[in-house]
Amino acid sequence: MHATVNKSLSGWVYRVGGRLSDLLFPPVCLVCGEPGQPGRDLCPACAAALPWLESACRGCALPLPATEPGGALCGACRSGCSPLTEVHAAFLYAAPMDGLLRRFKFHGDLAAGRLLAQLMHAQLAAVERPQALVPVPLHLSRLRRRGYDQALELARPLARALRLPMLAGLRRTRATAAQSELDAAARRRNLRAAFAARGTLPAHVALVDDVMTTGATLQAAARALRRAGVARVDAWVCARVP
Repeated sequence: MHATVNKSLSGWVYRVGGRLSDLLFPPVCLVCGEPGQPGRDLCPACAAALPWLESACRGCALPLPATEPGGALCGACRSGCSPLTEVHAAFLYAAPMDGLLRRFKFHGDLAAGRLLAQLMHAQLAAVERPQALVPVPLHLSRLRRRGYDQALELARPLARALRLPMLAGLRRTRATAAQSELDAAARRRNLRAAFAARGTLPAHVALVDDVMTTGATLQAAARALRRAGVARVDAWVCARVP
């Protein structure tokens, strides 16, 4: 009884607080500067222009023709073996999403990160729920330079919105070269033994990251979790590079 009342009260406070915040600080679209939608720093026109990923491979999130059945696998995933059970991306890495992600990841725009987490929630809320979210961590040296971990900044509000625990279930064991500077084969070599699992982990977790390109980072992280006994590892990313 008390738990139900407290949950209802906290929900009411959250909604009222959000409306007051909108009145005091009206949302402004982070893409074009026009007035944003209630509770969201994005205007209707820019929201309509977002490159939502509607039809994609269940195993790697690469786009598939709209005629493919839901949950289909691409040819590479049908013939390959990945430590990831499912991969879900909210968007393609294309305008205006690419600009928002660059601002968030490289220019300290945490408001863009909050917007991206809201948009991920809207797209991924219907996906099969894991028992916990695990952000893909930065190495401590890079975290010190950047000042924040972009995957953590996405995972924290996403976990809160979905009422899932967020676990620091991975650590980066060594500093690696920036993946953006490497080709696919070099990316895989760069990430060998780059992650280690830590703490007690449930049987089913979802890794959270900002962008998936070749999938090397997510697969290396998933292997570390599998070695630690996690039975199923999914990946949830904001955008997929086609």
